Amino acid sequence: MIRGKGIYKSFDENKVLKGVDINIHKGSIYGLVGENGCGKSTLLKILNGIYHCDKGVATWCNEGIFENPEIKEKIFFMNEAVYNFFGFSVKSMAKFLSTQYKSFSWERFKELEGSFKFSSSKKMNNLSKGQKKQAMFWIAFSLRPEVMILDEPLDGLDPMIRKRIKEMIINETADREMTTIISSHNLLELEDLCDHIGILSNGKIIIEKDLDELKMDINKVQYVCDSEDYNFLEDDRFEVLSTEKRGKFKIAIVRGYRDEIIDKLEYSKVGFYDIMPLTLEEIFIAELEGKEYEYEKIMVR
Repeated sequence: MIRGKGIYKSFDENKVLKGVDINIHKGSIYGLVGENGCGKSTLLKILNGIYHCDKGVATWCNEGIFENPEIKEKIFFMNEAVYNFFGFSVKSMAKFLSTQYKSFSWERFKELEGSFKFSSSKKMNNLSKGQKKQAMFWIAFSLRPEVMILDEPLDGLDPMIRKRIKEMIINETADREMTTIISSHNLLELEDLCDHIGILSNGKIIIEKDLDELKMDINKVQYVCDSEDYNFLEDDRFEVLSTEKRGKFKIAIVRGYRDEIIDKLEYSKVGFYDIMPLTLEEIFIAELEGKEYEYEKIMVR
């Protein structure tokens, strides 16, 4: 398990992380989401051992990650901006990284070559932005890390390559119990990939749940009622996060279990109702609105 406990991190006067607790289980695909500038990349770099936290600790199996080369050798981090040495080919970059990771497999490297439409002899500098990301995934899967940390990994890839990379991430995670941590603004893609979600806001993880459990715990209630009053939905068993009116319909986002919400609606004798699951994007917005955080509309690219 990768765990962060009470992590604080500041840059000059800017307090980015303010006591983050995070728990990532072996063999899971963990999606980290949050507003722009909330500290997701900073947290990933702490979990990878690039940054040292000002206070708190990041551990893997109860061992500190920072300045621990034996642990770092098992973690691969892919930043949003792909870095490569000038003049290096894909194979040259693979050779260099193979000296840093004992788990590197040339057999796997050759096996994957057919998955990409360029040769390993191609210079990295001559590849497009999307091809550079593909090359780094090619190398990353050949490294066979125990933990893969990805920051906006699919940005800039065409739909077919995105689909292929997602399948490869899922397969690697399942076949080898690799732990994958992904930060992305594309919540639809995270919904396809992840089994656990952490929402980072105001310097802390405000929600951390299994994705299926998270979806069970929050619902969109659409109903018709003569009264303009939404208060009849208030109950000790659940919480109304937001409400709006669309024509004759009233819509409420309610945190609580579906059966208990249905009981309340039946008791209240509304004229018509429907309960729908929320997408991860809708959950993200509802949770932050419910806690009175400002947010910008999520752009799904």
